[in-house]
Formats: sequence, C-alpha cells, structure tokens
Amino acid sequence: MSQTLGLVETKWEGPLVSVKDVYKHFPTGGGLGRGAVVRAVDGVSFEIAGGETLGLVGESGCGKSTLGRVIMQLQTATKGSVEFEGRDLTKMHGEKLRQVRQRMQIIFQDPYASLNPRMTIGDIVAEPLKNFGLGGRRDREKRVHEVMRVCGLNPNFANRYPHEFSGGQRQRIGIARALVLTPSLVVADEPISALDVSIQAQIVNLLEDLQAKFKLTYLFIAHDLSVVRHVSDRVAVMYLGKIVEIATSRDVYDTPLHPYTKVLLSSIPNADPDLEVQRKPILLKGEIPSPINPPSGCRFHTRCPIAQLPICAEVEPLLEKKADGHVAACHFAGKL
Repeated sequence: MSQTLGLVETKWEGPLVSVKDVYKHFPTGGGLGRGAVVRAVDGVSFEIAGGETLGLVGESGCGKSTLGRVIMQLQTATKGSVEFEGRDLTKMHGEKLRQVRQRMQIIFQDPYASLNPRMTIGDIVAEPLKNFGLGGRRDREKRVHEVMRVCGLNPNFANRYPHEFSGGQRQRIGIARALVLTPSLVVADEPISALDVSIQAQIVNLLEDLQAKFKLTYLFIAHDLSVVRHVSDRVAVMYLGKIVEIATSRDVYDTPLHPYTKVLLSSIPNADPDLEVQRKPILLKGEIPSPINPPSGCRFHTRCPIAQLPICAEVEPLLEKKADGHVAACHFAGKL
C-alpha cells in the first residue's frame, strides 16, 4: 500500500494494547430501581502484543462488543484505563484522541448498516483520508483504488453504491475503509457472523492475508469458537462482563481449565458425521443471570456443573496463572 500520503507511523516496543481494570456500566433509568446499572464490562484486564490476534469469545450479551467499543473509545469507560502504544486513551480528548484514531480502526458486524447508502464506495473508503486531511483528490483516489484491489474489490466499482454489492463484498468494503489509514490495531467485531457460511472463509482468509502483509494487530470478537481457533494466537473467554480464561489458542482448545470454556467447546458441531454422533455436549442448568444483578462470588456458579458451596457462591475467584501462559478465574480449574 502506498505511503505517499504521510500517514502516521510509530514504532512501539511493548504491548500494543493494555486494558487495565476496565468497567462499563449503563444506567437502566427509573424502571428497575434507583441507581441500577447494567454491568456490561466489570473489571477486565488483558494485553495485546503487536502483530498478534487475540480472539474474544463468549455468549451473546456477555459484553464482548461493548469491550471492543470501549477500547476504540466509541464508548467511554466507567472506570479503568485503555493504553494504546503507551498512551492512556481514557485521558485523551478532542484533537489528541482524534489523531490517535489514525492508528486504530474497527470493522463492524453488519456490513450493510455500517455503510452510508447515499455514498459511493469510493467516497466511503476515502472518507477517513478526508477526515484527516490527507492528500489531494488524486492521491486519495489512488489510495482508494489500491486498498480496494488489496481487499479483493474491483476499483472500477468505486462509483457504485452499497446496495449493488453482496454481503461479502460489503464486508470487504468495510475492511478497505478500516485499512485505508494503515492502522496498527483493528478491532473486528464479529466480522463474519452476518455472512453466509460459504463467504465466511473468504473473509477470514482475507483478514489473515492482510495481517501478514501489513503487520496488523487484531482483536477478533466472535462467538464461533471454530473460527476463533483458526485465526487467533491467544483466546480470551468472557462471561457476564468478566474474563474467565486467557491462553494460547492451542491451550484453550486442547486443555481448557475453566468449566465455562469446556461447555463452549463441547457445543461445537463436528463436520464428521461419525464423530458428531459421539459428541456429548455439556448441558448447563438454568438461565444466564442478569448483568443488572449478577450472582455473588463466581458469576458462573449458578450454572456450573462443578460448583461447590459455599466457596463458589461467596468468594470471587481471581484471574490468575494456572499453568505457563494460561490464566483462569476458577476455584477448581481443570477439575471438569
């Protein structure tokens, strides 16, 4: 990709992203009691190294997308810090924060809702360049054509509108828009969940190719664990606003320690019919607790098949090292 527009390039040694004790609570209003809040993200900490892909998985409603938006500063953290290249984004405002956004971009889940139907594809992809005043009209047009070509789009279609493209093509447009500024961090918020299965592999392969070519760092948010296993270097498992396990992709899938992780893995269908018949998913009891009033102690204890009272109901387990490079928040990690 051309560097003629003078885009920001920095060399940072250390974790590219450092999330420290981040909370995001949403007030519920007056209907559910004074002072009630939805605890979407409730004390989350992790790091992402430059060039790696961290997969973030969990059930719908666990707070994955909210956490991604807090990292991008699309939503303001209630408490905690988000450091990007050593700078605390939660303490930055106005022009300083806007300039940092050149280095971090997001790919949204719905490839149609995230594109302005009244703008041409060329204008959509060029919009970040215009926002930062980068290059003249011809330079921007050249950059747009370059990034479209890299993302598998025909530059001759730059004057067309989003409704003229398929879902997979629209997601490629969203990826092109995210890459046009040559960011170092890309938050991919369930980028394939709205696509046909036949198209999902193409988008995943494209993201991997782009990462290798441009040394990108990904936070890959998804609920499809088979996809996360394919694309991630490490995996963080989230339940009801908390991280319950973090390890390398291989360790999470081969030797999961937290009962919730094991439950998620047991639910993955097997493509081999003979093996699928033998699969025995772990069935959970009860419903997902409300994030407005989460359980005391371990938040998973009301559904956990190995919970022991009173410790699991009264003492919140720490997210701590259980093996080399493998952390989990469970009093009885690895016992299931």
